[in-house]
Amino acid sequence: MKFICSLMLVVFSLTCFSQEKFSISGSIKDIENNETLLGVNVIVEELNTGTVSNAYGFYSLTLPKGKYTLTISYIGFKTLYETITLDRDIKKDFFLVPSSEQLDEITITDNFEQQNIRQPEMSLNRLKQSTIKQILVVFGESDVLRSIIQLPGVTNVGEGSSGFNVRGGSADQNLILLDEAVIFNSSHLFGLFSVFNPEAVKDLKLYKGGIPAQYGGRVSSVLDIKQKDGNNKELQGEASIGIISSKLLMEGPIQKNKSSFLISGRSTYAHLFLKLSDNPNSAYFYDFTAKGNYIFDKNNKLILSSYFGRDFFSLDGSFTNIYGNSFVNLRWNHVFNDQLFSNIAIIGGEYIFDLDTENVGFNFRSEIQNLNFKYDFNHYISDEFQLNYGLNSFYYIFNPGKIKPTSEDSGINEDQLTKKYAVETAVFLSAEHQITDNLSAEYGLRWSSFFRLGQDELNVYDNDLPLIYNQQFGIYQRAEPIGTRSDSRSDVIKTYHNLEPRISMAYAFNNNSSVKVSYNRMTQYLHQISNTNSPTPVDVWAPSGPFLKPLQLDQFAVGYFKNLKQSQFDLSFEAFYKTTNNKLDFIDGADLIATDAIEQETLNGEARSYGLELMLKKNRGRFNGWIAYTLSQAEQRTPGRFTNEPGINNGEWYLANYDKTHDLTVLANYQWNKQWTFNLNFTLRTGQPVNFPVGQFSFQGLTVPVFEGRNNDRLPTFHRLDLSATYKPKPQKERQWKGYWNFGIYNVYSRKNAASISFEENRNTGQNEAVRFSIFGIVPSVSYNIEF
Repeated sequence: MKFICSLMLVVFSLTCFSQEKFSISGSIKDIENNETLLGVNVIVEELNTGTVSNAYGFYSLTLPKGKYTLTISYIGFKTLYETITLDRDIKKDFFLVPSSEQLDEITITDNFEQQNIRQPEMSLNRLKQSTIKQILVVFGESDVLRSIIQLPGVTNVGEGSSGFNVRGGSADQNLILLDEAVIFNSSHLFGLFSVFNPEAVKDLKLYKGGIPAQYGGRVSSVLDIKQKDGNNKELQGEASIGIISSKLLMEGPIQKNKSSFLISGRSTYAHLFLKLSDNPNSAYFYDFTAKGNYIFDKNNKLILSSYFGRDFFSLDGSFTNIYGNSFVNLRWNHVFNDQLFSNIAIIGGEYIFDLDTENVGFNFRSEIQNLNFKYDFNHYISDEFQLNYGLNSFYYIFNPGKIKPTSEDSGINEDQLTKKYAVETAVFLSAEHQITDNLSAEYGLRWSSFFRLGQDELNVYDNDLPLIYNQQFGIYQRAEPIGTRSDSRSDVIKTYHNLEPRISMAYAFNNNSSVKVSYNRMTQYLHQISNTNSPTPVDVWAPSGPFLKPLQLDQFAVGYFKNLKQSQFDLSFEAFYKTTNNKLDFIDGADLIATDAIEQETLNGEARSYGLELMLKKNRGRFNGWIAYTLSQAEQRTPGRFTNEPGINNGEWYLANYDKTHDLTVLANYQWNKQWTFNLNFTLRTGQPVNFPVGQFSFQGLTVPVFEGRNNDRLPTFHRLDLSATYKPKPQKERQWKGYWNFGIYNVYSRKNAASISFEENRNTGQNEAVRFSIFGIVPSVSYNIEF
């Protein structure tokens, strides 16, 4: 820590006493809609140095007095060359024009997703909106989460599962941000759709490693999604009608060139067809996004964004399930001077789960509420050195559940599980440093703190052990509390502090190849407690406290990166190794639902994962796409707390539920002509770890299976081929809108991929047999889309 702080101080001091310097700063925008562009390269040709625009399109360069030629380039836009005389501080906005190259009369757009050889960032993937739309998922809908699963190092448990897993981490270890707001459940309809509307996405970044110090709170990855601000020049829109869902997006100016709005909505309607067939079951979702911004002047911009989504699921009138996310986010961008940019945000969010059981006669509702305040700064000290610093604070309210009877004869008493409260804070400081022409680094520190606040009732156990081990029966049992304690909200009953260093370095051999290394430590104070293979809406979120310790991860990564044939191809190799301490594991027979004492169901363990990721990507031309392959292993173990305890699985390492030894993805897009584009997506990966019975015995006429260990078996290998085509008719000049068709076939050869395998007795033969359960066979789809 002292070394990093001293290095930052030395660099800052040197810049203060150098020759006379001036700054040029401003925003970089799309000339067609005034949408700010992030990640734009601004290069000073004479000095062979430069910068990139930040998350809000702001850039700043501080240079010695003189005359320079600036090259402003962004893939998918025409490169802009600007000559400036820097003898004073200058504020200047740049407007880029979308570009395209003509190939046999076919328009081929450049790809902004290609890797940056010289920047120290690694283990980072970016996807643009058009790429997301090209990746077909079930029912023909494009989807953000299903798109990132095609990337190396990213997978999920299987079809119809929610969440995603990164480099052997569990789904709850991913920090998911939508316009800087934390999303607790990223899926609709139990994993068939994500909560993100692809039409509203402006930028998507997935950090798998080398995570900057500005991010924290989760240990595995960061999915940072920015939505469009809205066109402040003219009214635009986009609509889609599909087999089971439709969506609409509209954007336009409120006051031209000053303020704008964006609204989007989606909804499924498959439940309406079920009603026509007298099917009593129902499942659907809807979500709504609204965003507005107002530009006061060149130094101040106000942004208001919101999201509301709900899922409904009803089974034969026996129960109804409602769950979903919502948030409101108010941000203020302020430019203090040519070198200092700030963003302040106040965000309120909520995730709710509601279950109404008509046949039993009770209602169960749980929720997580949070209030988030953050203040970030980008300080452009020189063209070779930039500081990023800020603070972030959360206030959480966890409602594990409230049970209310819905009928007088239900026999159920109203009960409120004990609410939990916590505060999480962090401050960070990081530097982006061009050390030499070939060596660059990004390094920093994050200091995080977690304060578990008082609650109405907290169990007290003998020797602080909520679990005891019964040596006679060889099982863990819940300890009987010896009492309870009650604390006020202002009391802090447990405190954690953690220092999280981050560093990434890149050495460029030339403009086309480099090696990169990174290390990051991450801490996670919230736990999702689940004994299922993938997250479900009813899974329990619990804060760290007297009995649950925070997760702590250390990750090392090294990679080689190369651009081929003038950046037409990208080739990357990355190897990673990560360890996680305090990984919660549930005991055999754990009851995780509607419990006031989750500490009585879990033990602390550890996890590790390691692997190799390879990716070959073609960026431009009529034919483009990528091939991604990951070889990895994810394991965990939970040893006993004392020498006389075996722990879980006898304290031995076993495969994590989401381990995938081999994972291969082939994604290809071919533009045949101006009207037709064809897409192919092939996936092949190792089957999910499971437990199969190794024997059985009879007890009082019942056949009881016998299991040994955990995850000693696997489901069959998963593979699937999807094909799709897009047809865009020639535009008609008299029309104010244009439309196009999407046709798709999901699972072309109708592979019956196993979601699970159960064992049951054949009534005819009396023999036990394995029964495979599959979710999807072949699924054709068609949708019509309109742009205006």
